Amino acid sequence: MRAWSAPVVPALASPGPPVAVYDSATRGLVTLTPETGTARMYVCGITPYDATHLGHAATYVAFDLLNRAWRSAGHQVRYVQNVTDVDDPLLERAVATGQDWVELAERETELFRTDMEALRVLPPDEYIGAVESIPLVVAMIERLQATGAVYDVDGDLYFSVTADPDFGAVSGWDREQMLAIFAERGGDPDRPGKKDPLDCLLWQSERPDDPAWDSALGRGRPGWHIECSAISREHLGAGFDVQGGGSDLVFPHHEMSASEAQVADPEHRFARAYVHAGMVALDGEKMSKSKGNLELVSRLRGEGVDPMAIRWELLTHHYREDWEWDNDLLAVSAEEYHEVKVAAAKPAGASSAGVVAEVLEALADDLDAPRALAALSDWAEATDLGDDSEPGAGQVIRALADAALGLLL
Repeated sequence: MRAWSAPVVPALASPGPPVAVYDSATRGLVTLTPETGTARMYVCGITPYDATHLGHAATYVAFDLLNRAWRSAGHQVRYVQNVTDVDDPLLERAVATGQDWVELAERETELFRTDMEALRVLPPDEYIGAVESIPLVVAMIERLQATGAVYDVDGDLYFSVTADPDFGAVSGWDREQMLAIFAERGGDPDRPGKKDPLDCLLWQSERPDDPAWDSALGRGRPGWHIECSAISREHLGAGFDVQGGGSDLVFPHHEMSASEAQVADPEHRFARAYVHAGMVALDGEKMSKSKGNLELVSRLRGEGVDPMAIRWELLTHHYREDWEWDNDLLAVSAEEYHEVKVAAAKPAGASSAGVVAEVLEALADDLDAPRALAALSDWAEATDLGDDSEPGAGQVIRALADAALGLLL
């Protein structure tokens, strides 16, 4: 599967400091200096049954900041993202709307690409669909079978979470917390025949009117968690630096993905750190396709909103923060962005050296974009007040905003 076009990112004269982010598993900041020389990141992608909403955009912009911070620090980055292009929500939406599920997935994936491109999110090096990864999934399930961690329930294959002695280490949740949320997030704790209510589906045998593929496991399709386990291990290897996504993926998705991979290969951990973006709400509840309380990137773009104003508004919130979308705040962000853009177009401006250091340090400190934006705004204010002490300062600021923050001034 193809990704989207990559913007040209300017090189900065001054390297950024080492990057630290908050690891959900250890509940603290960890400095992510790549062990292999190349920073490796996997971010869980969309299930393409509807358009990109602002919650999606906030998540992918957050990990774009990490990508850019690593690059600013002088590291190469290998970034992998999946597309869950076959799953129950997609199939259910296709049936409800009378659409072909393949056409629906392709259309919404393409819309996601255009939204990411408009927001200047750097594309993944590998953009992998669930359907094309079925051979990888089957191979990993076979490895799990060899360990005794797989069992059959009426033709479906399940993973025994008790096979992983570290199950629960990603989320830090106790069993009661897990059971309370498992069914809401794609689990089936009450299915008869399961050994443990928390065991998760690896391979679903063929159902009438559902897509299915031939495999050594029989005709069927992959479960959700094993998809990401298999794709990430194939394209990034063991112990990659960051497993990322929204905070609603901590459990069960990231917990299950890690356990499956670690049981299949007990000599290696799944990821070094688990990084999660906060949720974006609208009308008092988290934006959700199922609830329909969405503000769409494509809708805003269609109304003539500058994608850079959207990105600026997303960056005014720390990536781990839960917050609520407000179109009035978008207008404020559009004005702030415009003021910096105008100042950066002047032939001379306030000194840029301190701004470069402040922005790079802010982003290396758990991706503190609000602090970085404040530094840009302070520089613009000083320039507007008549400080023209540095010829060409605007050119430096434009390169900084682009390379570090993805903002085109």
